[in-house]
Amino acid sequence: MKRNYGYRIMKVAFLSFYLVIMVFPLYWIVITSLKPQKEIFSYPVHYWPEQFTLQNYVNIFKVSKFNVYIANSLLVSISSALIVIVIAICSAYVLARFRFRGHKQIMLGFFVTQMLPGFIALAPLYMMMSNMHLLNHRISLILMYTVILIPFSTIMLRGFFQRIPSNLEEAAMIDGCSQWSALIRVIIPIMLPGISSMFIFAFVQNWNELFLAVMFIDNESLKTLPVAMNSFILKFNVDWGSMSAGTVLSVLPTIILFALAQRFIVEGLTQGAVKG
Repeated sequence: MKRNYGYRIMKVAFLSFYLVIMVFPLYWIVITSLKPQKEIFSYPVHYWPEQFTLQNYVNIFKVSKFNVYIANSLLVSISSALIVIVIAICSAYVLARFRFRGHKQIMLGFFVTQMLPGFIALAPLYMMMSNMHLLNHRISLILMYTVILIPFSTIMLRGFFQRIPSNLEEAAMIDGCSQWSALIRVIIPIMLPGISSMFIFAFVQNWNELFLAVMFIDNESLKTLPVAMNSFILKFNVDWGSMSAGTVLSVLPTIILFALAQRFIVEGLTQGAVKG
């Protein structure tokens, strides 16, 4: 019993230390965003502001089109995530339920795409977008994000489909449903946790993406949040107050999304783990 008690103390101490390490950067960003400019660079370092201010939040809307950047990011991220989910559901269902010539090769191709570093395709993608006259268009980001995320989303959703017995579809078709109708009315409602998890994953990936957004978008009114955040890094210094305020605002949508869909995420991650 003494050994178990000591082990529990060590475990709690380790997890508490780990939690502090994980939470401290977020705490520091929030605190920095609430400090006046002179206090950000003061020495010794103040771990709690002597004077709270919202001026950094006011500045990012005053000196930049931050509301436009947020709207652009929301439009691009949500549009791409929805398209990815629709296409991935269809492709994953076919790969999970049917066997045809080239089935294994398609799956192998999807896996190979996940092994390749994305930066090697930046130059060809830029040339392709330029030839298609899609530079400085939000559609270029939506198209690229969709294409990049479809293989991984298909692989993941295929696993969810394989955990659902095909007897459910057969019973629905006996009752008069077509294969397509059985998918929509029977299978997709069961898979909602998994689909929700994949939507959130796709949204977060799109929301945080920087390299393609920097390459394809140069128009100030079309920039997304990561590109706008990058602009706070000046030639000789960094506007830490504005960057911290922008970071806090950019993290809020993902926090809200995770909070609202927490139940679906947990169910999606554990779906199929318990055999019925």
